[in-house]
Amino acid sequence: MNENLHVKSRSALSSYRASFQGAFNSKSFNDPQQANIKQVILQDYRRWQGVRYLWGGDSQYGIDCSAFTRRVLGELSVNLPRTTSEQIHSGNHIAKQQLKIGDLVFFKTSPETRHVGVYVGSGQFIHASKSMGVTTSRLDDQYWENRYETSVRVI
Repeated sequence: MNENLHVKSRSALSSYRASFQGAFNSKSFNDPQQANIKQVILQDYRRWQGVRYLWGGDSQYGIDCSAFTRRVLGELSVNLPRTTSEQIHSGNHIAKQQLKIGDLVFFKTSPETRHVGVYVGSGQFIHASKSMGVTTSRLDDQYWENRYETSVRVI
């Protein structure tokens, strides 16, 4: 790998991580329930962060997107089904503009495949990514924005 590209990637990643942490550390919540939900999600995210993606996986050795959302929201006593095709029907569909922390966000990544993550506020969601493992991404990233399908409120 070109060293300049590697340094630029690390710099961009550090900047992105700082913005993500800023979203989690925000004190601007008027709703104590939302602040509590965010705190629980953040604690669980830190336990899973960096775990590799494994289709069908449900452990620290590897996890897929629907198992990750099930584990994270399970910490909030939300009992989700195992697959994305079941999770998409497990709550009330909401508009993207109505997203609250803890909502599920769904993406159509191919004609046959869905992806799911958990919204964490400030336009960001956490998920088990095929390329990066458990990570955070932005809804307005062109890749995710172009593939956004729907959101579901389960809390």
